[in-house]
Amino acid sequence: MLEKVLDNLKIKSLNEMQQAAVAAAAKGKDIVLLAPTGSGKTIGFLLPVLENLNADTKGVQALILVPSRELALQIEQVFKQMSTGFKVNCCYGGHPVKTERNNFEQPPAVLIGTPGRIAYHLRKENFDESAITTLVLDEFDKALEFGFQEDMAYIIGNLKSLKQRILTSATAMDVIPDFTGVNAPLNIDFLKDVKVVPDLKLKKVMTTAEDKLDTLFELICKIGNKTTLIFCNHRETVDRISDLLIDKDLAHDIFHGGMEQDERERALLKFRNGSIKILITTDLASRGLDIPEVEYIIHYQLPYTEDAFLHRNGRTARMNAKGTAYLMIADDEKYPFLKGDIELENLKGQYELPKDSQWQTLYIAAGKKDKVNKIDIVGLLLKKGGLQKEDVGLIEVKDQSSYVAVKRKMVNKVLTALTNEKIKNKKVKIEIAM
Repeated sequence: MLEKVLDNLKIKSLNEMQQAAVAAAAKGKDIVLLAPTGSGKTIGFLLPVLENLNADTKGVQALILVPSRELALQIEQVFKQMSTGFKVNCCYGGHPVKTERNNFEQPPAVLIGTPGRIAYHLRKENFDESAITTLVLDEFDKALEFGFQEDMAYIIGNLKSLKQRILTSATAMDVIPDFTGVNAPLNIDFLKDVKVVPDLKLKKVMTTAEDKLDTLFELICKIGNKTTLIFCNHRETVDRISDLLIDKDLAHDIFHGGMEQDERERALLKFRNGSIKILITTDLASRGLDIPEVEYIIHYQLPYTEDAFLHRNGRTARMNAKGTAYLMIADDEKYPFLKGDIELENLKGQYELPKDSQWQTLYIAAGKKDKVNKIDIVGLLLKKGGLQKEDVGLIEVKDQSSYVAVKRKMVNKVLTALTNEKIKNKKVKIEIAM
């Protein structure tokens, strides 16, 4: 079974941390798994969850609580990719309650969600919690930071059949709150493990408060057409940088907590499929998100703590890859957590505006609820849209919509060709995703 799951995940073997998690979980005890961002914790707890599932049991058997909607969707995606035969569903704020209620008519074996939304369904008795034997509290430290303690305590207090609790965190905790019910856990601590230390190069860019935006633009141009995350401390700063890049006609997207959920999902999706190379964000994107290997990080504003700094940097140089993090520092700024000499980046020179990505994202107004899948979309684009396989990139199918990356030079041609075409005998709107 494990071999088949790894094959579906396109993984040759488990890393040391994942092996330790699986071995510890097999003893049936509660687990506390401490490991850095990007080290593969999701698979580390999903395999034990799978091991605890029983095909003969009806209803929800495993509950995974997460601090963010994006993380919930990411875990759901990984579990689906495992192709286990068990149903999985996601519940989170911003997702239609009606859709979630309908999904409970044939309840999933694995339920993933944010504490607020799961607590809501529990109070409304929209699902039966009596068969839940496994609980995962993923990114638990972040969930506490976001103020989910009350909802989590309510949920856990109602789970009377639990046999195993798995708590994961990217930072060590002095005390695990009593409400978790975690009892005499096996601790798996990979936070100091040398094998997951990233090959990360730090470089500093000196500037002044007045010149900071102009300096950032020069740095972006020097980096060129590479995947880049720009971190800020405030939403207003994200929007200010975005305004500058709009003025410069430079393709990018933004991601922060003030955006609508569908806007946030779309921004991540375009960054994931390569149609956007620059994403400007707050610390919301520093942990637990399903985004690709990021080559460059720019700390436009450095965070206030070393922990936050490490989590941001964890978005690049993941799993033995290499990455570069630029630190934009004004002369009078001091950060105690910056130790040793950091190489100074020289921005002198003439740099061209980075070219747009070769990919562009198309929106299709049909999804899983319309019984549309990736094969349907590929068939439509190749047979009716006149595209070749290499013209089609990442496809993501949501409940009511789908998104597909298409070579930018082919977009107008394919939109013209598909003007009156149908998917599953239904005419659907297809347009460039904004």
